[in-house]
Amino acid sequence: MTTTPKVALVTGATQGLGLALVEGLASRLAPTDTVYLTGRDVDRVTAAVDAVPGRGARVRAEVLDVSDPGAADKLAVRLKERHGGVDVVFNNAVMRVGPDHDPRAIVDTYVETNNFGTTRMLRAFAPLLRHDGRFLVVASSLGTLHYLAPVLHHHFDGLTSLEDVDKEVAAWRDLVKDGSDRATAWPGFINIPSKIAQVSAVRAMAHERREDDLARGILMAAVCPGMMNTPTSALWWDVSTAPTPAEAAVPLLDLALEPFAPDAYGQLIRYGKVLPWAP
Repeated sequence: MTTTPKVALVTGATQGLGLALVEGLASRLAPTDTVYLTGRDVDRVTAAVDAVPGRGARVRAEVLDVSDPGAADKLAVRLKERHGGVDVVFNNAVMRVGPDHDPRAIVDTYVETNNFGTTRMLRAFAPLLRHDGRFLVVASSLGTLHYLAPVLHHHFDGLTSLEDVDKEVAAWRDLVKDGSDRATAWPGFINIPSKIAQVSAVRAMAHERREDDLARGILMAAVCPGMMNTPTSALWWDVSTAPTPAEAAVPLLDLALEPFAPDAYGQLIRYGKVLPWAP
């Protein structure tokens, strides 16, 4: 019996967790399989691919800037032509922020990458998922309604389309840009609404696809890798004892490559457990 080679894709994969996910996928998959390592800069993507240990699946470079409105669709077309579909997608690309950043100055670029980049990837690659496929959006435990004032829950709760999520994100972005969010209940740390919106996007697409996906063994979920020892996290917290990206990648790889419980579908998962969406 001939087995179709598997195809995996990781965005934001030139360093940190993304690179660890590529290395983990490559080591766990077969030599006939392919893992696409993607990022915005061709030199960094090429260097990262060259540095991946030469074992397991083939690792290929692709330039992908998820903040470019057409980039995800173009790559999806190329991969469909090459392989017919995909088996694992890790949407990991993120613009990181530090304590000294002014949210008003960076929110446009931040949202284009973290939020609209997520919905672009969902639109482009979810239709390419083969039977038993996985689409995992790397988010955070901050991505639940617990971290948003109840008066704001309606902005992201119960949304049933990616278009609705994008509209809510754009409206929040505009409040941040002109500073009017400061006079409301919106949190000052823009990572919180952004992560909640990412999880809301997963939930919205899961609402549309649930019946068919579960019948085909497909998992669509958001995942929280937990605190990691990275330079960016160190700007905010003491991460000296936190897991490395390679260690944090293990439960995410397990979720991508092993059987899953249907209750995980459309949810935010941390260390294999569902995090409640609402208080």
